[in-house]
Amino acid sequence: MALHALAYCERLFYLEEVEELRVADAAVWEGRRLHAELGEPAEVTELTLESETLGIRGRLDAVRTREGLLYPVEHKKGRSRRGEDGKPAAWDSDRLQAVAYAMLLEEDAGRAVAEARIRYHADGMTVRVAATPESRSEVLRAVARARVLSATTERPAVTKDERKCVRCSLAPVCLPEESRWLDCEVPEDRPTPVRLFPPDTERRSLHVVTQGARIGRSGDALAVAERDQELLVVGAREVSDVVIHGHGQITTQALRLCAAEEIPVHFVTTSGAYVGVFTGGAPAVQRRLRQLRALSRDEAALPLARRLIQAKIENQLRHLLRSSRKSPALRERMAGPIDELRRALRGAARARLREDLMGQEGLAARGYFAGLGELVDPAAGAEMRPAGRSRRPPADRFNALLSMGYSLLYRDLVSAILRVGLEPALGILHQPRSSAFPLALDLMELFRTPVVDMAVLGAVNRRSFDPSADFAVTGKQVWLSDPGRRKLLDVYERRKHEEYRHAALDYSLSYGRMMELEVRLLEKEWTGEAGLFARLRIR
Repeated sequence: MALHALAYCERLFYLEEVEELRVADAAVWEGRRLHAELGEPAEVTELTLESETLGIRGRLDAVRTREGLLYPVEHKKGRSRRGEDGKPAAWDSDRLQAVAYAMLLEEDAGRAVAEARIRYHADGMTVRVAATPESRSEVLRAVARARVLSATTERPAVTKDERKCVRCSLAPVCLPEESRWLDCEVPEDRPTPVRLFPPDTERRSLHVVTQGARIGRSGDALAVAERDQELLVVGAREVSDVVIHGHGQITTQALRLCAAEEIPVHFVTTSGAYVGVFTGGAPAVQRRLRQLRALSRDEAALPLARRLIQAKIENQLRHLLRSSRKSPALRERMAGPIDELRRALRGAARARLREDLMGQEGLAARGYFAGLGELVDPAAGAEMRPAGRSRRPPADRFNALLSMGYSLLYRDLVSAILRVGLEPALGILHQPRSSAFPLALDLMELFRTPVVDMAVLGAVNRRSFDPSADFAVTGKQVWLSDPGRRKLLDVYERRKHEEYRHAALDYSLSYGRMMELEVRLLEKEWTGEAGLFARLRIR
C-alpha cells in the first residue's frame, strides 16, 4: 500500500507512511467493506508476505492457480483506466502495487509468477498486469525512493496534478489547494481555493457533567451510565473527544477504545478549570522536530506572534465597532475603548520583542473589556453586566461565563493540536509558566472573540441565563451552577458548529473545523508554505 501511495503522490506517501497520518473517509470505508465482503474463489485469501531481499511487506487479497500459472489478485473498488487502444488497463499506482505482490509471491512460492490481476469492481473489469523486467525494476526504484523519503523530515511538495487531490482522503491534512493559492504571485488572480474537506467536523464532543457518572465500553461504542438514568450508548466514530467535568469515572476498557480511535479524554473541574488530557498513539516525531527547529528561532517565531496578536486586537476592535454602529449614544461611550484598541493595534505592529507584544495585548484587553460591558443589554439585568475582566476566580456572572467558555475553547484547541500532531508545549508567544500548554494559549487568541465572547454576549442579551438559578455566589466569587454549566455547554457547542466564511480563503467552515485548519496552516509556516496563518477576521 505504501508503494501504491508513492506512485500516486510522494506527498501522500510521506504523510501516510512517514508521519503516519491516515484519514478514513467514505471512500476508504467503502473499500474496507468491499474487502470484508469478498467471496473470492481462490486457493488462498488475505495472505501476508514479507521479503527482506526486496525490502517490502504486503497483504495479498487473494492467490489463484489456473492452468499451472500462479498469480495474485488485487481487488479495487473503482473503475479501470482506458488504455490508448480503448481497452481496460490498470492505473499506474495499481500496476506498481500488483507487480510488487507478484514479486513477493514469487519469492515465497519459489516458482515463477509472470503476472498479477486486478479486479475493478465499479465496472466489473479484470486487468492482467505482466511482471516484466522493466516493471520489476520500477518496483525496486520505488522502494529505494521510499527509503530516501523516509529518512528526511522535509515533506515533498504538493503534486502539480490537481485532479489527484480531489480524490485523496488526506486532502484535509495536506491542504493542497491552499498551498496553490499561496503560490499565485498576483493576489488579484488568486481563485477561491477548492474546499476539499467537509465544512464541519463529522464528530461531536461528548461532555459528561453528572457527578459520579461512569463511562464504559460496549463493543465499539462508549456507554455512559448515570444513576437512575437510561444507559447512553454512543458509537466511537461519532465522538471527537470526551470531556469529564468533575468527578466522573472512565474504565480502562473505554480508555483503550479511545486510544485506538484517537479520541482524547479531557478532565476538567466542576468550575471549568482544565486538569489534563489522556491521548493514545505514537508521537508525530517529524512534525515536532520541524516545529522545534522553527520556534526555537526568534526570527521565525516573533513574526508569527505579531501576526497572532494583531489578529486578536483587530477582531476585538471589529466586534466593538460592529456592535455599536446602530446607536450613536453607545458609540460615544465606546470612543475611549475603541481608541485604546487602535493604539494597541499600532503598537503591536511595531513591536519587536515578546514583552512588547504582551504589553500591547494587555492594553488592548483593558480597553476591550471596558467596552464589552457596555454591550450588555440593560434588560438582561444589572447582575449580568461585567466590570472589566476578572478571573481566578471570576467576580461577576458575565466573567464566570467567559472563564468557563475560555476553558472549553482551550480544551478544543488542545485536541486540534494533538490531532494535527504538533507539540502543545512549544508555543509562539506564551512561555511555559504553568501547567497550561503555551501553543493552545497562543491559538486561543484567534478564537476568543468570535467563539466565546460573541456567543456569551448574545446568550446574555437573549436572557438565556437566570441570574439566580444559573450561578452560585460565595462572597466575592461567582461560579456557574450545574444548570448554568449545562446551558453554557449548549451555547458553546452550538457556536462551535456554526459556519463562518474565512476572510482570506473565502470559503465557509464551522469554527470547530477552523480551529484544526489554523493549526495546519501554522504548521505550513515552517514547511515552505507560509502566509495563511492567523488571517481569520470577523466582519
